[in-house]
Amino acid sequence: MTDNNNGHDNSKGVLRDGVDSVVTIAGDAVDTSREKAREFAQQTAHVAEANPLGIVAGGVALGALVGAILPRSQKEKQLLGPVGKRLGATAMAAFTAARESGKSELQNIGLTKGGAKDQVKTLLQNVAGAATTAGKAAASAGKKELSSTTDQPSTETTAA
Repeated sequence: MTDNNNGHDNSKGVLRDGVDSVVTIAGDAVDTSREKAREFAQQTAHVAEANPLGIVAGGVALGALVGAILPRSQKEKQLLGPVGKRLGATAMAAFTAARESGKSELQNIGLTKGGAKDQVKTLLQNVAGAATTAGKAAASAGKKELSSTTDQPSTETTAA
């Protein structure tokens, strides 16, 4: 009977060791998962701080993709169809008004298409002239420096 009890105790010990091992492994896995989740959250926060417009663009793209994939229901078409048409017409009217206002404002300050071309041409000519003058001045200064260093006697002494 003792041998039977001893075998039973051995089985309990092995089972207990196995359970303890599984608990330890599971605890380690949970800790590792938490750490990885923290790292991922930190990386995500860093990316969001570094490039917030990229996050917004990604969200908009994802929303557009989901919207394109999901089919519109008949009820959506009935309810949102007129709203979409009004929004489109309003956006077009706003765009047209902004364009006309911009043209008018540019004409008021004397900036027409031809005038803008002339101003850019004059600006480029002035920049080219300034660059030429600066280049000539640099070349002249370089020549003077060269001639002043070659005209001076050498200060090196040679040992005999």
